[in-house]
Amino acid sequence: MLFGRNVKNPVKMADKGVVKWTYSTCGYCSTGCSIEIGSNAAGKPVSTRGVGGADVNRGKLCLKGIFEYQVFEAPGRGEKPMMRNGIHEPYRSVNWDQALDKMASEIKRIQRSYGRDSFAIVSTGQLLTEEFYTLGKLARGVIGSNNYDGNTTLCMASAVSGYKRSFGSDGPPGCYEDFEHTDCLIAWGSNLPEQHPIIYWRLKEALEKRKFPLIVVDPRVTMLAQFADIHLAITPGTDVVLQNALIHVILAEGLEDRDYIDENTTGFEELAAEVQNYDPETASKLCGIDAETIRTVARYYAKADRAMSIWTMGINQSTHGSDGVVGINNLNLVTGNIGKPGGTSLSITGQCNAMGTREWSSCSGLPGYRVLEKPEEREEIAKFWGVDPEFFPKQRGLTETDIFPAIEAGDIKGLWLVATNPMTSMPNTDRIRKTLEKLECLVVQDCYADAESNQYAHIFLPAATWAEKEGVFTNTERRVNITRQVKAPYADSKSDLEIFNLLAKRFEQGQKIEFPERPSEVFEEMKQLSKGRLCDISGMSHDLIEQKRGIQWPYTEDQAKRGEKGAQRLYTEPRSFRYKDGRAKLIPLPFINDNEVPDEEYPFWLNSGRLVEHWHTRTKTGKIGNNNKFSPIPFMEMNPEAAEELGIRHQTYARAVSRRGDAVVMVMLTQRVPKNMVFIPFHFFDCVNRLTLGLLDPHSRQPAFKQQAVRIETVDQDVAARMNKASRNY
Repeated sequence: MLFGRNVKNPVKMADKGVVKWTYSTCGYCSTGCSIEIGSNAAGKPVSTRGVGGADVNRGKLCLKGIFEYQVFEAPGRGEKPMMRNGIHEPYRSVNWDQALDKMASEIKRIQRSYGRDSFAIVSTGQLLTEEFYTLGKLARGVIGSNNYDGNTTLCMASAVSGYKRSFGSDGPPGCYEDFEHTDCLIAWGSNLPEQHPIIYWRLKEALEKRKFPLIVVDPRVTMLAQFADIHLAITPGTDVVLQNALIHVILAEGLEDRDYIDENTTGFEELAAEVQNYDPETASKLCGIDAETIRTVARYYAKADRAMSIWTMGINQSTHGSDGVVGINNLNLVTGNIGKPGGTSLSITGQCNAMGTREWSSCSGLPGYRVLEKPEEREEIAKFWGVDPEFFPKQRGLTETDIFPAIEAGDIKGLWLVATNPMTSMPNTDRIRKTLEKLECLVVQDCYADAESNQYAHIFLPAATWAEKEGVFTNTERRVNITRQVKAPYADSKSDLEIFNLLAKRFEQGQKIEFPERPSEVFEEMKQLSKGRLCDISGMSHDLIEQKRGIQWPYTEDQAKRGEKGAQRLYTEPRSFRYKDGRAKLIPLPFINDNEVPDEEYPFWLNSGRLVEHWHTRTKTGKIGNNNKFSPIPFMEMNPEAAEELGIRHQTYARAVSRRGDAVVMVMLTQRVPKNMVFIPFHFFDCVNRLTLGLLDPHSRQPAFKQQAVRIETVDQDVAARMNKASRNY
């Protein structure tokens, strides 16, 4: 008789009747997983699976990718364009001509009355790159507002700024394969198991083959910190102090790579003078890491043949975010760890196509990493598009985080939101609500009509999502990969590319400029403009990208002719940085503590971050049962000792209060957070961003989501439960 462990119960996969698999790229995070969408005989997507032959994920998917096929018909999809005269009136359904005619007339009215820059545009990191390029052409070459940005300012602006300051250009210099070559890894404010699970799997796979030190810098005991060899529980917002202290030790002990420094950098003497102020004992008092540990980590990193740093929002979302990125670059430059296998500064990008918006959207300048400040680059794009160079502004306008204060001040009267939801994603929710109410015209273009920002819109444009359209994404390691169309756009929605093209025709200038209708034709335009640029994609085509399961840029026509693969790394040759002299800049970083910090009235640090099952504002994952069931409501991690002192029990409700507002959340007691800190996921509407201040980094204009102060109060449990139920029903 067989029983117990002798009984075999193999897992059986449900037969969903898939008759066709369509190649795509996951539309959630920046990992860039190759994915196949399975359709049944009726043409309905019913399954997704990873692509085994793809280098990025090698057949694996995370929880979000496994159920991604359910986004197409999830509740709340936008079915038809809608309009209303005032935000307190009900919407009425209209046809596309009516909606776009009204939108164009409102843009013209506002610009005629208040000036060109009085109408602003904020896009996303989730459009296809061909759509980003087309929106940039529309924004820069037709509408002409200089107040145009993407919501990537909330996640990647500090990485962009830091790369530009150190290397002379944006563009992550490393790749995932560097995990397989490195001898030491520091993860700065990056919790890969929940933020980017497949990249974490690549790291774990590398560690199983060849052990090397894993050091995690994070104030919270994240999942990655639990697996680390050394966890540095840093005081929030003090990464620059620790970076300076590490370099202090490296220079004091003669562990720097002087040959590399002399050949490839400028500014060494100034940096060396600044880090003299950050001996480990002094730094320890500021950053909370003991002096001997600082010395140990510095020696590990500098003595490794190849060392690398990765980071995510823990660095970026700070008033010192750009400096934190520069500090990482400084550390790698003085140790000679840029441009070689296993030695790199690799920002782990946020959204699926945040890199695409950085390269091609023209938010911060013009296509292909061109800048508005250079007359020759303005003229080049003007000639290519067929516009007067004088139509372009001569410097970048407001970022997203400055656009909203400009609305408050009355300088901006109209706003177009493209696939972004600031009512949930921006700091200080109450302030954003009042700001949106001031607009004379708000246009929301989104796949989902129930996105919270749509409560304040005058015009709603229903957009197609993910594989209802076709085009490319660029992932964290500069790999361009393609999404093929698996089905027609839902109901009467349209692809973002078609919406942009239809709107362009409603402007006189838009009728003079060519707007290709097919994504492959747009891609051909981008290829021409990329030639000779750092982000050269001239050797690529949609079909070749699918064939190779993604290609990393730069990838030139000559590389394609030779049958090579894309460039895995940047700056592999001496003096190949993007400054005129070919050298990177070592930049001294004095530390000025300008974050909000706990005090007697607000004694707790408030930290926020991502959960593995959810994506950003839950516009998609909040509607997918197999994602949402794991975290259906907001919660707050709290240290048991702190909770006991306040009389708060596990899985009861409490109120977190800041100087901006309050939020009622369920308390989860855990040792993952120190006694003076709480953690709340950022995905939930009307929750953590009711509390955040969002002070801005002076270089990147990115908000400091992770450094603010709160107090915690007990609440009536019955009232809190009713509030929570009402919020869930909403």
